[in-house]
Amino acid sequence: MFDFLSIREEHDERELEEHLVANMTNFLMELGTGFCYYGKQVHLSVGGDDFYIDLLFYHVKLHCYVVIELKASKFKPEHIGQLKFYVTAVDRELRTEHDAPTIGLLICKDKNDIVAEYTLSSIETPIGISSYEIYEKLTADYKSSLPTIEEIEAQLRDCEED
Repeated sequence: MFDFLSIREEHDERELEEHLVANMTNFLMELGTGFCYYGKQVHLSVGGDDFYIDLLFYHVKLHCYVVIELKASKFKPEHIGQLKFYVTAVDRELRTEHDAPTIGLLICKDKNDIVAEYTLSSIETPIGISSYEIYEKLTADYKSSLPTIEEIEAQLRDCEED
């Protein structure tokens, strides 16, 4: 539940990432204990091609990297191919003999649990899929009693003219 984000309903992945990074303390609390932030858009060069991991963490209790791929859309099976690639790349490029295998987490706007189960059924890489919600702080009743942005702007213009 990303109730700490103030984000447009029709946001994209980059906007979601920027809001999560700007609210990293809250995001870390939502993830749970043991997560350390490594970076966003972490660059990896694989075979001369450039790739960028949305968010990378290290878990101090599990002693492993955690790759988080963000999708501002409903889960699609092909998202797992991208995440699995990133997990393998981190295992081969960053992981040491002291680290446990990297974990992948796909966070998407919505998911069909059966499609997710079928997609993960034959994958041995430690990967999980989660959907997120952005909590609406104000209910429709409260929103209807508040002035619109246009009404506030009009009142400000009126004040400036006086």
